Amino acid sequence: MDIPSDDIARFVAATAPEPDDLAREMDYYAEAEGFPHVGPEVGGLLRMLARMVDARRVFEFGSGFGYSAYWWAQALPDDGQVVLTEFDADELDQAREFLTRGGVDHLASYEHGDALDAIERYDGPFDCVLVDHQKHRYREAFEAVRPKLAPGAVVVADNAMTAGPIEFDKLLEMVADEESDPDDVNEHTQGIYDYLHAVRNDDDFETVVLPVGEGIAVSYYLG
Repeated sequence: MDIPSDDIARFVAATAPEPDDLAREMDYYAEAEGFPHVGPEVGGLLRMLARMVDARRVFEFGSGFGYSAYWWAQALPDDGQVVLTEFDADELDQAREFLTRGGVDHLASYEHGDALDAIERYDGPFDCVLVDHQKHRYREAFEAVRPKLAPGAVVVADNAMTAGPIEFDKLLEMVADEESDPDDVNEHTQGIYDYLHAVRNDDDFETVVLPVGEGIAVSYYLG
């Protein structure tokens, strides 16, 4: 039986982990502000992945107002760490406020500015990484964090299938046939393809793309 894609999305949303009151408030905030965020379907998966690898340290390339960091933090021990990075100082202040109210601010390190500059200030090892910043810089983020991963770490890239500027038809053509070269591919779509090509062809990683949210690529580090 063919199930319509809209029904699949509704089913996944309906069976996602129930957000707590603060996460629900953050969902409302994102909707009111028109701010893209991963939502509880992906948030719950991030929390589960962190628990599965007994994560202690998390690094985020792009944190917005702290939504994904809040889900990660729920799985960390009291001496754990989640590093948030964000260009927008107001969003980072909002993240600090939310995480403080959620009782996990003591786990958070806040980095205002370029995530690729911030990662250079940390030695690692990191057990979980979220790549969710400028799409054309995803591969650069992967290359920057790769030597700082703990064995068994997971790297999650958001928007692996779609987002506002991503041309899914062209992305599909490129990943389905690596000899394909669609005309006029924008830098966001090219960036996602370059990232997927890098992680899928790295022998030290196993990667799957899950159609959750706007698509997430989950890569497990075998090193």
